[in-house]
Amino acid sequence: MPANLNFQVSGQSASALFSLKLHRGEGMTLIAMNWKNGKPSNDFVGFAIEYKEPGGEKFFPLKNRVSFPDSVGNVNPNKLSTLLSPIQKFRWVHFPRNANMLGLFTYRVSPVFMNIKGELSYGEYQQASIALMHDTYPGQLNVSFTRGFVASQAFVDFYQANGETIATLLPPKANQGSSFVPTHTKSNEAYQWMGFEAREKILEVLRNAVSDASAKVYIVAYDLNIPEMVNLLKKLKGRLKIIIDDDGTHGKAGAAENQAADELSAILGAANVKRQHMAKLQHNKTIIVESPTLKTVVCGSTNYSWRGFYVQANNAIILQGQESVNVFKAAFNDYWLSNDDVKTFSATNSALWNDLKLTNIDAKVTFSPHDKNNAVLDSIATDIASTKSSLFYSLAFLSMIKGKVRDAITQVTNNQNLFVYGISDKKTGGFDLLKPDGNMAPVFASALTKNLPEPFKTEATGGIGTRMHHKFVVIDFDKPTARVYMGSYNFSDAADRSNGENLLCIKDRKVATAYMIEALRTFDHYHFRIASAEAKSLGRKLMLAKPPTTAAAATWFDDDYTIAIKIKDRELFA
Repeated sequence: MPANLNFQVSGQSASALFSLKLHRGEGMTLIAMNWKNGKPSNDFVGFAIEYKEPGGEKFFPLKNRVSFPDSVGNVNPNKLSTLLSPIQKFRWVHFPRNANMLGLFTYRVSPVFMNIKGELSYGEYQQASIALMHDTYPGQLNVSFTRGFVASQAFVDFYQANGETIATLLPPKANQGSSFVPTHTKSNEAYQWMGFEAREKILEVLRNAVSDASAKVYIVAYDLNIPEMVNLLKKLKGRLKIIIDDDGTHGKAGAAENQAADELSAILGAANVKRQHMAKLQHNKTIIVESPTLKTVVCGSTNYSWRGFYVQANNAIILQGQESVNVFKAAFNDYWLSNDDVKTFSATNSALWNDLKLTNIDAKVTFSPHDKNNAVLDSIATDIASTKSSLFYSLAFLSMIKGKVRDAITQVTNNQNLFVYGISDKKTGGFDLLKPDGNMAPVFASALTKNLPEPFKTEATGGIGTRMHHKFVVIDFDKPTARVYMGSYNFSDAADRSNGENLLCIKDRKVATAYMIEALRTFDHYHFRIASAEAKSLGRKLMLAKPPTTAAAATWFDDDYTIAIKIKDRELFA
């Protein structure tokens, strides 16, 4: 495989005490380590991680907010180099500053040891290089994610200085989105950081369509309350047809979706704007752009809203090619002509699995609502139940869904031979996290952000509402049979039989790895906050563990060699 297509690369040092494996994510790298022979010695205190950009000459150390305590037990409030404050984990997800650079990013990882005097020393390093690239498969398919990290120390550092808060960046309510004007002095920079690749790619697709006077655009939108997107759509006069959901709050007086529909109707003509809800919701988030030179489709979980772009963890897939355009355009037309009649739509070819005919990528899509003869929910549950190695999921509203998919996830979770990590939102504003001990933890994010021990600062909550908005399942990412289910589809009976939805099944290890890392980094982000809140409740500060001073004392890595799921975690990725 050409170097620029390698999505997993290993270190080659035979004499290093540990193994190293890099996994390519979307704008991020999963760095995984494992000790080669038995357990590390008790004086092992973690890993120092450094990286070098493509074409660079200098290695930059990653930094750690958690440090060793000083002689009286105090912790350093500053981020320190991992050469001084090593990572006490066997894996780490890194966001390079310039992840879209062409070429190879080189990572150098060293084991760190501490003697009885508290002095640090370093063992032989492992080194490996990987191309992150901006697109997953250039010219065919690109996976992109929002940051989803307003509740983070990074957001505090970058965008909560001098009294500026998230309230200066986001409207307090969705129906105020159309008229909201940010007052944050770094709003443009903040939106780029918060929206990450998904926001960038979605807006790029629309800007390209505006620039190409021959481009025709077809959009199905559930939420539509963000001015930067509506303003781009207004520039497509005579070239845009759009379907906007009108269920529930979207159809009530004062809704931003009503305002967007009125403004677009005045420019496009009322005949090119349709309100729709099928049996319950028109829940798609799709964009189709077609011209002699542009043949692009956007789909996924990312709503065209302030929360969708800037608060929630979301994904969007950008597809290129005439076949993808044909399939999604046919679905758009089937929705348009169905006039909310489920029976009419479910009888179309769009409600079947349609091959996107990508080169060397097995990808297909189906659109809801289905009828009893072409429903897909049960077959997905059967596929999940067939998991051979690992299951990762990030599913909005799983806690409220009953049925075969939830039963299958429970079955796989209870199988001690399988590795499962998952996170799902709750209706009440928090989320459920499947912890490394195998227990499901109900978490209320607003409480977490205020209960972090020293040296952490209070974080933004991101407001009330869904935070984990992904809808994806990754099955056996490490096998040739790796596959991902993703889209706007919530894996519920309503998503299958009532709503307007899109669901993709992509059988490809590179794509599966990207979604696996996304699941892992959101899981780690909030699991760390659970552990931190628990530490604070016990009156403990957050600090790195020094080597044990007695034979009975534990090392920081003991759990990684005694708890079954942590043993699998340590071995699976490295």
